[in-house]
Amino acid sequence: MPTSEPLIRLGVFVGVFLLMTLWEIAAPRRERTVGRAVRWPNNLGIVVIDSLLVRLLMPTAAVGTALHAEAQGWGLLALVQWPAWAEIVVTVVLLDLAIYFQHVLFHAVPALWRLHRMHHADLDFDATTGVRFHPIEILLSLGIKIAVIAALGAPPLAVLIFEIILNATSMFNHGNVRMPAALDRIVRWFVVTPDMHRVHHSIDPAETNSNFGFNFSIWDRMLGTYRTAPGAGHIGMTIGISQFRDVRELWLDRLLTQPFREDSGPQPFNGSRNLLRQRQDNDTSGR
Repeated sequence: MPTSEPLIRLGVFVGVFLLMTLWEIAAPRRERTVGRAVRWPNNLGIVVIDSLLVRLLMPTAAVGTALHAEAQGWGLLALVQWPAWAEIVVTVVLLDLAIYFQHVLFHAVPALWRLHRMHHADLDFDATTGVRFHPIEILLSLGIKIAVIAALGAPPLAVLIFEIILNATSMFNHGNVRMPAALDRIVRWFVVTPDMHRVHHSIDPAETNSNFGFNFSIWDRMLGTYRTAPGAGHIGMTIGISQFRDVRELWLDRLLTQPFREDSGPQPFNGSRNLLRQRQDNDTSGR
């Protein structure tokens, strides 16, 4: 599996990216504010840097950790005798919950927000936003994921499945795509939809600090961070953060240096006040 894992993930990435691109062309949710010619080469350039860095510094990464944990008998799952399918389901669900808490952490801790805000500083919102993360954040995130995988003793196949799902759903829920409102209301009871996650990319800090989920929408609903829609509506909302509004900030060199420039912004995360406002606005309808 370690030999074929990169090819499997690359194949799924290319397939999902092409599908989302066609969907965005056929049924866009919002008009673009910045053209693809500016954003896409730089956003995808970050993906290349992230991938090379991970392969250089952590060549075995998540699946390799699962293989080693399995060989050593590590983790909580080694203490029980469950069917393989049950271990896969438990692993996917718990890893997704871990990613939810990690996401909240990267909003709550100012030093981590400086890294994560590069993801939010995109001036538009489409599938490439879903893969635009600072290399240092990618390494930290991978370290957290590896620790959770080792603690669980997660099966390698389950980890590979989760990694594929996470990558695919990140592009899906960042898509500038239109779904019928009735379908969106049904689908978001189970998974995070583009309209649900787009709220998280609002310039309003209270909206930025909501809808943290990537795969399953249940975590935001259970833990009080769910917000139905942006206050200005999906068409009227402003994407991004208050900093880095110049188009020049979308270039690769500026993306890489953003964590080390300008300390003002909408963070740190004020959890209690944010959750209160979310509950007050929870019945807001989409536009």
